[in-house]
Amino acid sequence: MIKTLLATAAAVSLGAAAQAQTIGFSQIGSESGWRAAETTLTRQQAEERGIDLRFSDAQQRQENQIAAIRSFIAQGVDAILLAPVVATGWDSVLEEAQEAEIPVVLLDRQVDSSEDLYLTAVGSDLVHEGEVAGQWLVDTVGDDECRVVELQGTTGSSPAIDRKTGFENAIEGHDNIEIVRSQTGDFTRTGGKEVMESFLQAEGGGGEICALYAHNDDMAIGAIQAMKEAGVNPGEDVLVVSIDAVPDIFQAMANGDANATVELTPNMAGPAFDALEAYMEDGTEPEKFIQTESKLYTQDDDPMAEYEARKDLGY
Repeated sequence: MIKTLLATAAAVSLGAAAQAQTIGFSQIGSESGWRAAETTLTRQQAEERGIDLRFSDAQQRQENQIAAIRSFIAQGVDAILLAPVVATGWDSVLEEAQEAEIPVVLLDRQVDSSEDLYLTAVGSDLVHEGEVAGQWLVDTVGDDECRVVELQGTTGSSPAIDRKTGFENAIEGHDNIEIVRSQTGDFTRTGGKEVMESFLQAEGGGGEICALYAHNDDMAIGAIQAMKEAGVNPGEDVLVVSIDAVPDIFQAMANGDANATVELTPNMAGPAFDALEAYMEDGTEPEKFIQTESKLYTQDDDPMAEYEARKDLGY
């Protein structure tokens, strides 16, 4: 599927490309390799479609996103893409966009606002992602006792909330598996490394930890570094499962340092632009949620080949 990401952008109708549109894109920031790839692909697809993309990097601050959306409204853009840093606090600015008759499409994250305030949301089923990761662990450890440490994403964000819920759903009823420590690493490698260092100190140097579940690959990669520095063998002494499927996690899997990842495709812009095109042409209302696939990859899936397929996508 990853090999078709760029092809999607090329397969745009000439009619859509001929009608230039101005679209604002409020991106969370660049806290992870996945986020960088999403930004790169969004820009590439906008260029292929003849869209004037107005980009704003919020540096992981909601107030910056709200200011950017208000700026887009003032500029009179045709539509707005929003990757919301947190789930709450959007009602007022979304109402302002609605009053200005500017459709808003959410990318890869949800908001706790009325569905009437945005056109559609493109993303994976975040709860399902966590369930896929948790089910992999259930299947892998069987009846063995397993103490799990969890690296959560940004506090209050929909991925952090839902990926935690999904993982807990999957291990429910398996009393041999227990989450013993859980703390935010803020979706960053630095955060993942720092929190994992504290987990190792609290859990007998790592000897009492069976598995690490990280809400994204970047935190897992930081945690892998912390384990290596502590003399723990990630992937062997501690099982590592995370979410996103960025290139570096496949390299870690090929090296035996990580065990599994659940893919979150960075190609959110393609379905978003398709939905906007149909809506602007004849008012076609898309489904309120356009779901992408959540595929599990393990060390059996030729991780180096997956790395090569992804390495030039902007991660």
